[in-house]
Amino acid sequence: MQLTPAQVEQFDREGYLFFPGLFTREEAAVLAAEVPRIYAEFRPEVVREKDGKTPRTSFAAHTYNPVYGKLARHPRLVKPVEQVFGEKLYMHQFKINGKMAFDGDVWQWHQDFGTWHRDDEMPEPRAMNIALFLDEVNEYNGPLMFIPGSHKGGVINAGHDTSTTSYPLWTIDNDTIARLVARGGLVSPKGAPGSVVMFHANLVHGSGSNMSPWNRNIVYLSLCAVSNHIRRFKRPEYIAHRDFAPIECLPDNCLRPRKAA
Repeated sequence: MQLTPAQVEQFDREGYLFFPGLFTREEAAVLAAEVPRIYAEFRPEVVREKDGKTPRTSFAAHTYNPVYGKLARHPRLVKPVEQVFGEKLYMHQFKINGKMAFDGDVWQWHQDFGTWHRDDEMPEPRAMNIALFLDEVNEYNGPLMFIPGSHKGGVINAGHDTSTTSYPLWTIDNDTIARLVARGGLVSPKGAPGSVVMFHANLVHGSGSNMSPWNRNIVYLSLCAVSNHIRRFKRPEYIAHRDFAPIECLPDNCLRPRKAA
């Protein structure tokens, strides 16, 4: 998969691209079928909400789950980011964020590179998230919200919030968010399982709580240019990976269900 010149220009201007239905529902279903088994494991990689039970995020499933191991090398996700950075990539972080029905908590306003730079000493914002919807994402179940153009301002001052949720995050204050929204507006991509959002490491984003009866699971590949690998190894390896080997893609059909003979 290659981005068109118009898509490259839009990404530079707005900081994100949305690809509805980039993966088929069948491919998304193969991935979604693995999620309950992953969340059922009480291992350090699975972070839970403040209630100690509800899954919030699961790190590094690609290292122990064969299906997600394939997704981590899927050309539809890896190749567009290689195109933008002009070099090979490694997996800085891999996670499944589960905003579960009724109990899924907020993700405060933040920039991903802000965390990667402060905690991991990633040199430059030559990394980005590419997010794949495993469930239908609608206006009720805590969709992602982005502030278009907010990546243009570089790293924004942030405070280390260790109390709002069960996962610490470098968050941006309300006054700054209000100014950024007044200038750039808000967008919230929504769509069917298999839809994908690709967004810049400095794009300001967050999501509200999920009060609906529908789960909202999204899997994120945080892909970093190999030359831009992290220099600090403060966080657990399953959160900030230390294998800087370039990703070698699998065939495009690697997730398609096999037909019975």
